[in-house]
Amino acid sequence: MRDRPWGLGPTGRRRWAMAALLLGHLVWMALGRGSSGRWRHLLDLLAIPPRTASARWEDWKAARSQRITNVREAQAEILGLRAQVTALLSARAAEAPRLAEADEAVRLLGLKKLLPLDFRAARVIVNVRKAPFGGMILDRGEDAGLVPDQGVICPEGVVGRIWDVGMTQSSLLPLDAYNASTGVMLARSRATGVLQGLGPGKAAIRYIGTQEVVQVGEPVFTSGLDRIFPRGLLVGYVSSALPHDVELHVEVVLAAPLDRVGVVLILPPHPQMEIQPPSGPAQAAPSKKGGR
Repeated sequence: MRDRPWGLGPTGRRRWAMAALLLGHLVWMALGRGSSGRWRHLLDLLAIPPRTASARWEDWKAARSQRITNVREAQAEILGLRAQVTALLSARAAEAPRLAEADEAVRLLGLKKLLPLDFRAARVIVNVRKAPFGGMILDRGEDAGLVPDQGVICPEGVVGRIWDVGMTQSSLLPLDAYNASTGVMLARSRATGVLQGLGPGKAAIRYIGTQEVVQVGEPVFTSGLDRIFPRGLLVGYVSSALPHDVELHVEVVLAAPLDRVGVVLILPPHPQMEIQPPSGPAQAAPSKKGGR
């Protein structure tokens, strides 16, 4: 095979090498006539892309490191805040019963100022109203001068009466107990009847004639005829009134929160004071049944 002068054979490669050396020598001679600043300038130009890439790489690593540090600090702060919130919630839950009792005691003090009677305060230590023949147990008894059939109230309304008295504790018969009965009157017509318990959270008024006009939401007060409660203490609100034989079947929503009452006031035996109920109608929660 014939060897080409400028091919890839031995002769061609020698000629290409000689040409490259000659070209490099000419370039060196052309640049070498001036100062060495041209070389530095050329090297600086060639070094710009690597320096730029290196600077951007360092900036990216610094920014990434800072972001990681910020995320870790934020996570640590979040964990600290969660721990603080958990501690505050635990403290609040622990203090909630005492705060509720303190608030109830303040309202009882206000009630004592409105009713100039010789009250005795007591705590409800057991509440088993929803059990068969259940009731409430108070932390006062004969040691506090209590006797059966003393009325018990709270800031929202009438709770019940003392049923049995022990040496240091007493049992309380709430208004919604099956064997509880309390003399009551309606706010508008002043018609009187007897409130009887129907089980947890329920009560009804007996002996209201069908000629009486009873409205849903009408307040119900103590009548004072049972000589246990003075006249005019709030008992609850009418939730329904329907005719039943010769009388109205009047159901009542009790005003006192019997499920969560904690502190109560005990009235003196056979109070002689009469309390006038408010003249205007009171608001009550709407009922599903209509009134007559």
